[in-house]
Amino acid sequence: MDSHNYKNTEVKNQFGGKIVRKVYIKNGKGYKSVSKYHHKKHIGTVRKTLKIGEIQMIKLGKFIPGLFKNCTRSNKKC
Repeated sequence: MDSHNYKNTEVKNQFGGKIVRKVYIKNGKGYKSVSKYHHKKHIGTVRKTLKIGEIQMIKLGKFIPGLFKNCTRSNKKC
């Protein structure tokens, strides 16, 4: 069992709303999520599990370009 725990939250404020990106790892498993807000109203959240390679890169402290690229909604309203 892997005892590496990690939690990080990034908030990006934009005109008229904000985007919150989170990464959470506990006991060798984890997820990434992107939440969107428009004028303090929660629009939606997309949550995906982290792959083993992504977890290993995060443990090493490496930057992962495009980590949240697949965390998008299917409709284009958000």
